[in-house]
Amino acid sequence: MGVQGEVAAGFEPVLAPLIIGLPLAGAVVLLIFGKRIGRLSGVLACGTIGLAAVAGLLNFIALLGAPEESRSTTQHLFDFISVGRFQTGVDLLLDPLSLVMVMVVTGVGTLIHVYSIGYMHGDPRYPRFFAYLNLFASFMLLLVLADNLLLLYVGWEGVGLCSYLLIGFWFDRPSAAAAAKKAFLVNRIGDFAFLIGMFVLFGAIGSLTIGQINEAAGALSAGVATTAALLLFAGATGKSAQIPLYVWLPDAMEGPTPVSALIHAATMVTAGVYMVARFSPVFEASGGTALTVVGVIGAATALWAALMACTEYDIKRVLAYSTISQLGYMFLALGVGAYSIAVFHLVTHAFFKGLLFLGAGAVMHALDGNTDMRHMGGLRRPMPIVGYTFMAGWLAITGVIPFAGFWSKDAILAAAWVEGNYVLWGVGVFTTLLTAFYMSRLYLRVFEGPLRTPEGTHAHDAPLTMAIALVPLGVLSVAGGVINLPGLLTLEHFLEPVVGESLAPEGALAFILSGIALVVAVAGIMLARSIYMASGAEARRARFVRPMAPLVNGARHKFYVDEIYGRLIVLPGKRFALFCADVLDRRGIDGIVNGTATLIGRTSQGLRHIQTGYVRNYAATFLLGVVAVFSFLILRVVAG
Repeated sequence: MGVQGEVAAGFEPVLAPLIIGLPLAGAVVLLIFGKRIGRLSGVLACGTIGLAAVAGLLNFIALLGAPEESRSTTQHLFDFISVGRFQTGVDLLLDPLSLVMVMVVTGVGTLIHVYSIGYMHGDPRYPRFFAYLNLFASFMLLLVLADNLLLLYVGWEGVGLCSYLLIGFWFDRPSAAAAAKKAFLVNRIGDFAFLIGMFVLFGAIGSLTIGQINEAAGALSAGVATTAALLLFAGATGKSAQIPLYVWLPDAMEGPTPVSALIHAATMVTAGVYMVARFSPVFEASGGTALTVVGVIGAATALWAALMACTEYDIKRVLAYSTISQLGYMFLALGVGAYSIAVFHLVTHAFFKGLLFLGAGAVMHALDGNTDMRHMGGLRRPMPIVGYTFMAGWLAITGVIPFAGFWSKDAILAAAWVEGNYVLWGVGVFTTLLTAFYMSRLYLRVFEGPLRTPEGTHAHDAPLTMAIALVPLGVLSVAGGVINLPGLLTLEHFLEPVVGESLAPEGALAFILSGIALVVAVAGIMLARSIYMASGAEARRARFVRPMAPLVNGARHKFYVDEIYGRLIVLPGKRFALFCADVLDRRGIDGIVNGTATLIGRTSQGLRHIQTGYVRNYAATFLLGVVAVFSFLILRVVAG
């Protein structure tokens, strides 16, 4: 149950404004002076996000040292808007939830910044890339630290803007420019719903402060709470790529790989998960309706994206569909009220998915940008650092014990069972099988078997700056689950003052559910091995695929969702826009304006003939005027 509400004066923040201010300052400096700074731009950007991570860590340590009842405080920086009775400021909310997010954003973000120094080496817009990365980090940190909905929305829109800039960073590629526009427009749909939800909450409660909204949520009627919660969740479906607004994320892989790792795996796409957890009292006030929708959409998205990942050959797109699927798991957890477990999976997912994307980027870096797994094989031998770290990420996401993903994914499935949502549990278990299959397919085809590379390429291991990021993430993918192991200061217990307690199975049931999840994951790995690596794999794969040919073909074409959206939404929208531009605007509005000007012009042309320049004509006209006036006066006198 969510218990957010009171915001007490708690621990003393330590340089909290610098968490946002340092990356923002770095972005401003690089945007203005980036060309002069040159190759030191990467070092400057890494320094600012690294120092922000240090500031976040200092606050995290200070929070741990405070009593549990005092682990929340608000720091006022300055007034933002003051109009009549409406007052809102730039206030930072520092509590367990926001600081966990800060550590994820700055910690993983620092490693990805370092990785980018090697990956983006030689790019002509090198300084601008790091400026955008820093700008994104500052907006994401603003989003998670905001104490009111308006400030959160500024960060929400800011990360959307940066996503557009970074997806389209190589804008000279038509596919990248189109992907950036698609991401921007699809997210605007969700963002508009989010904005309306914010208005609904303000109209019902009279405040945009997070603490006051959560405290007053219990007094909302079920209808108002449901409306507000579903509108906020619609925003989350856009930002966190859930059905029906997930279509932008696979295309977003057109951006540089560090962008995919930072924005589309570890941080921005988790903003919706954070938002639902933060406003859990509003969702609970709906009487269960909103949370049911969240859980069902999450489970459906997890399964839907996993099916498409099973047939994808582009290594980055496989990871993109995997991200959509794993976000679905997080929303499934939120839907059953396991908010802390959703955040736990958010953290472990940042570890292993950031690692997997960076590993895929290292492969692309070694193979001149190739991403088709059908042209790869045996890369673990010439690329040992990339191969072994990618192996850690693969085993983590498939849910093999003791890797990080096992603990968080197992906790989600167990929570669904304990809450009595057996259908969601079943969907989650089946998706676990698919996840193990498609990730094993990716790993085995790329890194195992005989060495195979695209023609004209020579595989080599990751350079130092890239390896520096891969190794720590590999370690976290192996041991990251320790943050929620029973007997320690568990993440669930740490988050409990903010999001409440999550139910967990007890006794033999816990081991049975864990065993089922593990067996299913191993079965998925063995299935992939049997049809891709074992002797006679090709013939076995053909027999396996034949009965499911329509499903496989549909998945390879993304179930034609883009085509359906194009015919039902995009084309009618374009036709309506053309109608407005041609009929309403050009012929209607412009026609009235231009017609008026034409009428006046032609009238003026006619009146020009009166101006002859001869005095006798003017005298005659004057005389006629005098006669007309006197005639009118005489007629009035006679008539009177």
